[in-house]
Amino acid sequence: MAATFAISLRRGKWDTIDTVWGLGFAGVALVSFGLSTGDGSLALRLVVTALTVIWGVRLAAHLHIRNHGKPEDRRYAKILSDAKGSPNAHMVRVVFLPQGVIMWFVSLPVQVAQYGEQSFGILGYLGVAVWLTGFLFETVGDWQLSRFAADPVNKGTVLATGLWRFTRHPNYFGDACVWWGLYLLACHSWVGAATVLSPLAMTYLLAKGTGKPLTEKHLSNSRPGYAEYVARTSGFFPLPPKKTHAV
Repeated sequence: MAATFAISLRRGKWDTIDTVWGLGFAGVALVSFGLSTGDGSLALRLVVTALTVIWGVRLAAHLHIRNHGKPEDRRYAKILSDAKGSPNAHMVRVVFLPQGVIMWFVSLPVQVAQYGEQSFGILGYLGVAVWLTGFLFETVGDWQLSRFAADPVNKGTVLATGLWRFTRHPNYFGDACVWWGLYLLACHSWVGAATVLSPLAMTYLLAKGTGKPLTEKHLSNSRPGYAEYVARTSGFFPLPPKKTHAV
């Protein structure tokens, strides 16, 4: 986070932290793997590390491409506008320190799983299945949204096809599943099972914290027809669309 802060200052943009968010988790997994050499099940350690790195690098690449060449993200512009005193110090307090703490806390299952001594069993296969479901939802959802936004015909409209027909946030739902999958991989030990607050925290942030609520507030103010989309589409978990009737 300190390095990211320095890079952001040099660039004059704060969206660097979006790219580093995924890379940070990948780094945690790799460092944890190195520190646990000689401990735990090698198969479990390799799977946990590989899944975390794949997720983190994919997310980092997606966000970097999305933000490249764009003006400052509206979230950071709003945070800066609320600063009292030094804007840089305000960004450290409001963004960088909290992000670092959250990254450490959410990644606890990945860290603990490196020391699980049991062989790769049923919880491992279940965890991989949940992770794969989440990764597909997140990746396909991001791809569908990027393709939709790139078409000028769709400017100002709402994406309501593909995975977005069944949930207003397939990417956030997928992200949550990824972390529940990694948690299940850590559950081979009681210490791993005790890290349940980590995926709960990530799910809360996505569904009730800085993810879904902020996104929907912006879309409600900028997309005609978004209220109708909200009325028929599940807010988080994928469900069949509701039937709505015009009054």
